[in-house]
Amino acid sequence: MVSKLFDLDGRVALVTGAAQGLGRGYAQALASAGALAICMDRDQPEETVALIRDAGGKAEPCQVDISRPAGVQAAIDGIVSNYGRLDILVNNAGTEIEKNFLEYSEQEYDTIMGTNLRGLFFASQAAARYMAKQRSGKIINQGSLGSQIGLAGSTVYCATKGGVLLFTKALAIEMAPFNVQVNAIGPGYFRTSMTEPFFQDPEHRQWIENRIPAGRVGTNDDLAGTVVFMASPASDYITGQIIYVDGGWLAS
Repeated sequence: MVSKLFDLDGRVALVTGAAQGLGRGYAQALASAGALAICMDRDQPEETVALIRDAGGKAEPCQVDISRPAGVQAAIDGIVSNYGRLDILVNNAGTEIEKNFLEYSEQEYDTIMGTNLRGLFFASQAAARYMAKQRSGKIINQGSLGSQIGLAGSTVYCATKGGVLLFTKALAIEMAPFNVQVNAIGPGYFRTSMTEPFFQDPEHRQWIENRIPAGRVGTNDDLAGTVVFMASPASDYITGQIIYVDGGWLAS
């Protein structure tokens, strides 16, 4: 019985930002639990798809820019047309431009907001329309340490991730009558292309690593169990929550 709680066989999952980094890990984890992983990214996600298929999983590519809602809507319409359903949406796609608050340009602000918050909002809306009709679904948003605390040099990023947290709670309330659960994952420090500049700066890297009680940065494997849990029947009575996966960083 316990194993069936985490079984995603027959589920259709869409993961945004799946060409690399944490999105690739999410897609691999969901596929390993039996889901068909639709790998969406503005860049070609073929490598992620190949890795999943080579491991015996099911995956399909979907090259779409999350910051363009019309394209995302068309992609989701196509997914439902092809597979008859959409069970899981993982809103992973995100970006960051680290700089002093006084130096941000309007274009940089729009770039971060357009991906991290606006894109996530409209992807959720497109998916939720179908999930409400089928009266089941899981929306999993990408939060951050910046959903909970402020980080110098990341005012716009933190604004988006704080927004993601409250959006998750509000959407969870609206979607609960349709048996759709909405939750978020708050990763701590993981080495990805987006965070690599932090680790290339010796002072910044030391600041990060010295604050992790677990004594190491995270890997995709550290997130696999959380995303499968949030996508599976095991979390059917959990909604509006964020789970921080940070090696104890916030606790310290």
